[in-house]
Amino acid sequence: MTVEFTPRFERAYRKLTPEVQARFEEKMRLLIASNLRHPSLRIKKVKGSGNIWEGSIDMNYRFTFEPIEGGIRLRVIGPHKVVENP
Repeated sequence: MTVEFTPRFERAYRKLTPEVQARFEEKMRLLIASNLRHPSLRIKKVKGSGNIWEGSIDMNYRFTFEPIEGGIRLRVIGPHKVVENP
């Protein structure tokens, strides 16, 4: 699975604490290994957004992504409200 990053995602990622970054990296390992099916990721489609999905880092932080050929494109990461504007 290939993983692409939007500039918006990269900027938001750099603003996260090292602890949240580490939790996200663990979730990415699960995402890649389990192909979106690991229960702790809590993957679901963002309502009204076409083909954009959200995943959970923890109860406070989320990330959004969209499927691309052969992988995913990470769009944004941050507090739970990040999915309101994916």
